[in-house]
Amino acid sequence: MRESSNAPRWTRHFVYRTEHTRTTWKFRVGFVALIVIAAWLTRGWWTVAIARSLVCDANGAPSDAILVENFDPDYLVFERTTQLRRAGFATRVLVPIPTESGTSETNAVALGTAEVMAKIARLGAMDTVPTREVEPISLNAAYDVLHFIERERIRSVIVVSPLFRSRRSALVYGATLGHAGITVRCEPVQGTREVSTWTRSWHGVEVVAEQWLKLQYYRLYVLPFRLRAEKTADRKSVPGSAGSGRAQ
Repeated sequence: MRESSNAPRWTRHFVYRTEHTRTTWKFRVGFVALIVIAAWLTRGWWTVAIARSLVCDANGAPSDAILVENFDPDYLVFERTTQLRRAGFATRVLVPIPTESGTSETNAVALGTAEVMAKIARLGAMDTVPTREVEPISLNAAYDVLHFIERERIRSVIVVSPLFRSRRSALVYGATLGHAGITVRCEPVQGTREVSTWTRSWHGVEVVAEQWLKLQYYRLYVLPFRLRAEKTADRKSVPGSAGSGRAQ
């Protein structure tokens, strides 16, 4: 933008005239098309990068217990837990089960579902850990798990989690259990979708998009801000919601 030199010099104190340069619609369409083409040609790189950002680094090692991520019931997670137990990584298995709203009783449907998947996977005995379904759910459930683990004197756990949820799980348990001095290890479980194949179906895109948004929510808001508030409230309350049970 520049001021026109055609106007009398004294008028510049009252009014001025300018010239504008604007892009044409052809340029705008061409620029958008260039971005779309570039994204299409490089999709093999950025789609994998997005998926990998959701997956924790597998670092399983012999531990006191295996913690099964059971927020979105997944048989493959139970199957992998069975493999880890048989391989000698841990003998004890913890399975979080949501409680009925306003009570400390485990949800019968959720418990039954977990028991069926454990039976099919031939998992064997497991400890059920009642957890509250209070927002933010993963953070509050992690505190319920922490109460149980501290009572049972467990000092290390392997968190077995669905692939695209595993990074968020590692962050949440690291910020809660890890802060309490408990060693947290991660074991991501690959399902039907891999980091390089999730774009082949709309459901895969939906799952990755949802997990990416939730990861940013926990990383940018819940852990920096809500975590401190939850710790303060947790110290003032008596942990009566996290109990234990035995199931086959």
